[in-house]
Amino acid sequence: MSKTEKPLSTLWGCELNESNKEESFKTDDTNHQHQLALRTMCLGHTAKDEFNIVELVTGEGNSSARAVPIATLHAKSMPTVNLSGLDLHPPVTFRLKRGSGPVYVGAEHVALEEYSDEEEMDEEVEEEEEDIEESPVKVTKNGAGKRKKPEKGEDEKASDGENPPKKGKGRGRKAQAAKV
Repeated sequence: MSKTEKPLSTLWGCELNESNKEESFKTDDTNHQHQLALRTMCLGHTAKDEFNIVELVTGEGNSSARAVPIATLHAKSMPTVNLSGLDLHPPVTFRLKRGSGPVYVGAEHVALEEYSDEEEMDEEVEEEEEDIEESPVKVTKNGAGKRKKPEKGEDEKASDGENPPKKGKGRGRKAQAAKV
């Protein structure tokens, strides 16, 4: 993978409160595939003793939009929630359905370069095949990997006494119990 193909990752966040009940994550960039990886959602230090419900609205337009509550926060019992593993594709809107906040949403915006040319993909596949051929692990049809057996010259080097002998049967707990 070259440097131009690495994903670009930036921090994204927003604050939901009485005056700003909705915040959207959108992008018009068509050269990259975008993803919003949620991390945390927490109440601010000025939050009142009330429930704050945050819902996630996915899709564009009123007909395809769906709202799903993803966090219920309370200053005394649940001020923070971990949302790691929740990856979303834009457009996404966060809405403070109930409560006055402030609620902070922390996420990671990841932009991945899309392949528009089949030749680039073919080159990567060829590089991966070369790496597999050079590897000491043989890949079989069912995907299981097996190590190559050492050649005779390598086998003789290993038996020179540099490596300790392998433990065999009789050296377990039963053998130790018999000695006592």
